[in-house]
Amino acid sequence: MLNFASTALLLCLLLPHGCSAPGSSQPPRLTHKATGPSPEILAVYEAWFGHPKHISIGYSSQDPTEIESQIQKAKAMGISAFVVDWYGDREPFIDHNYALMQTIAAKKKFQVAMMYDETDHEDGATDEAIADFTMFHDTYLSTKVSGHQAYLTYEGRPVIFIFPKGGHTDWNKVRALVNTWNPQPLLIDENLPGKYAEAFDGFYAWVNPGNKGWAADGGNWGEQYLNEFYQTMLSKYSDKIVVGGAWATFDDSKASWGLNRHISARCGQTFTDTFNLWRKDIPADDPPPFIMLDTWNDHEEGTAIEDGIPSCGSGDQKQMLPSLNAVSTTVQNKQ
Repeated sequence: MLNFASTALLLCLLLPHGCSAPGSSQPPRLTHKATGPSPEILAVYEAWFGHPKHISIGYSSQDPTEIESQIQKAKAMGISAFVVDWYGDREPFIDHNYALMQTIAAKKKFQVAMMYDETDHEDGATDEAIADFTMFHDTYLSTKVSGHQAYLTYEGRPVIFIFPKGGHTDWNKVRALVNTWNPQPLLIDENLPGKYAEAFDGFYAWVNPGNKGWAADGGNWGEQYLNEFYQTMLSKYSDKIVVGGAWATFDDSKASWGLNRHISARCGQTFTDTFNLWRKDIPADDPPPFIMLDTWNDHEEGTAIEDGIPSCGSGDQKQMLPSLNAVSTTVQNKQ
């Protein structure tokens, strides 16, 4: 029979990362890491422009030439996939544009993923989600569908993001449905784990000013929020997929639903800081799988980076990023 010391040693050898000595400062390690030396860069994409419910920004999300141009620009910046907001058959205009995006992405060797916008209706939310997921699988993920090869995967499984709204969906039931798919998708929810933590495979950070709330001058740019997100994921949910968040600014004054909320661009520093903040809490040799840019083209909430990052020049002057690798390299060199 093994004595206590021998048993403890055996357990340490069997654990994925061994055991730390008392008082050791060795941080926890992520179970799911980037497939390369750094996180893959994604960008949230809004496919609703050209619809009368939204502001005019000079192009339509139904224009194939425009989509091709945006993909080319995103690839040049180091972005590998657009994460497209999708509402099922509640928004036929957006569904049509998603189909167009996935088809073009496949031709351009780019990737695309779906962010499911949950209904805010209390009645029937779960049934609607199940119907929408079934529709999406059959229309876009099936190997029988043209362009399915462009869909974003991680460890061989399609990645689906969730944008929660009403909070009335029973995600355990949705999980049971998608577990019947082959391959089973990875479900990634917003912010830190909550009621349905076990139904999700990971969590992503979203534009957030932190506990102090929205400041009139936009000074609360999200440092506290991101620190808490990374620290909590690393210490309590290191077995889940971590998707970091980065944003340049926020201003919802152009949105019909706007609440006069602001995050200052800080002469471009907000983007640089949020893009690299994961390095403060997660070891550099343990990078998370993804960093998601919030957003590529949400001009109504002022988070769009497709035209560049706001600078401190006069007027609405912006500076284009040569590549996201340059932003990352600059910060590492300062350390």
